[in-house]
Amino acid sequence: MPKTLRFTLLSLRDLAVSAGPFLVLAVALLVLAYSWLDPNPPKRVTLATGPAQSAYEAFGKRYAEALKKEGIDVVLLPSEGSAANLQLLREGKADLGFVQGGSSEAGNPQEEGLEELESLGSLFLEPVWLFYREDAARRVNPQATLTGLSELKGLRVNVGTAGSGLPSLMGKLLESNRIDASALAVSELEQTPATMAFLGGELDAIVFASAPESLMVQMLLQTPGVKLMDFAQSEAYSRRFAFLSPAVLPRGVVDLAADIPPQDVRLLAPTTTLLTRTGTHPALLQLFALAGNDIHGSAGWFKQAREYPKLAQNEVPISAEAERSIKNDKPFLQRYLPFWVANLVERMWLVMGLIIAIMLPLSRIVPPLYEFRVRSRIFRWYGQLRDIENRIDGADAEGGLLDALDSLDRRAEKISVPLSYANELYALRNNIQLVRRKLQNRPGVQKEP
Repeated sequence: MPKTLRFTLLSLRDLAVSAGPFLVLAVALLVLAYSWLDPNPPKRVTLATGPAQSAYEAFGKRYAEALKKEGIDVVLLPSEGSAANLQLLREGKADLGFVQGGSSEAGNPQEEGLEELESLGSLFLEPVWLFYREDAARRVNPQATLTGLSELKGLRVNVGTAGSGLPSLMGKLLESNRIDASALAVSELEQTPATMAFLGGELDAIVFASAPESLMVQMLLQTPGVKLMDFAQSEAYSRRFAFLSPAVLPRGVVDLAADIPPQDVRLLAPTTTLLTRTGTHPALLQLFALAGNDIHGSAGWFKQAREYPKLAQNEVPISAEAERSIKNDKPFLQRYLPFWVANLVERMWLVMGLIIAIMLPLSRIVPPLYEFRVRSRIFRWYGQLRDIENRIDGADAEGGLLDALDSLDRRAEKISVPLSYANELYALRNNIQLVRRKLQNRPGVQKEP
């Protein structure tokens, strides 16, 4: 091995040994911080959606597609609807779920399980669509137009699927109008069978609470002989119920050429929120909130561009991660780095800063330790040299001191030190020669040839 390489490796070895405890401590602190912060989210999460062909199912698929790009597998859990999703969240069978405003007394802290939920923001308005058949309405009003819930008395009405939250909402609306549910022929069929019964004349009216993206809503809006009820008192309803907002379906928005609807229609619209359990990983909440900005941020029938998601109209506390994501959009690092790298840096930078602040003062001891380790190889021989020198003037000066010096000199020749400390080695060998001359100059000591 060339001497230069040998000296380089020796220097690196000494440096590694000197800095070893420092590096071990730094790594231990990083591992401890990583275990405590748990910055990387799980790769699998469950999202409670809704019935087949519902807006909840459609949005769930879009969330799954968005998070798949970041390596997260979103398992879509079908359900009857909003109330069922709320129950799945309470029972821990889902991590996130779409929940319609008014599905429960969400503002009541006494309601079991609600204190363990957080909101990722209001996502979209979910209007109450009350469709009725013209022939059935003609029995109540000669103009075949229904103008209020009181005119539903005696009609066959499907008020939504049990578990969807809509029956509860309709119950509140009927009660506010002092209408006894027994005055109606109420059913709670699932969406598709109810629609088929409605189109077949077995039902007089059918109620949906869905985003306009729902295929059933789109179809019924364009079905001849079917009308959509105009809630003339929509403003009054919104003042009575905090989870309701007035909405207007503009004239011609469904089909401009066919002028559907033929006039503005006033509707009631609960706001749908994305709820999560408080134990859900913060990075997952950030990903869902950011995906929500893209999925729900465009303009629509009942909203302006970038109006949703928003922080208002939430019946449970807003998640801190969601609030930051809705207000500030995608973090800077995530615009340029893979998610897992950016997320790791974002969630550990403060701890890493603290570790650096602790380690910097400690790092000052590394150079002295390195110097001590290298010089100790040389200085430990000065003890023997001093002992030999002290014995020169003693009674045992003839006791093989020259042999001891020769042995010491041979050992000194084998000492390996980095080149920057070679002067210390040569100083030791010079001092050995000084002691040798002192011993040889003593009377009676045989000088070397």
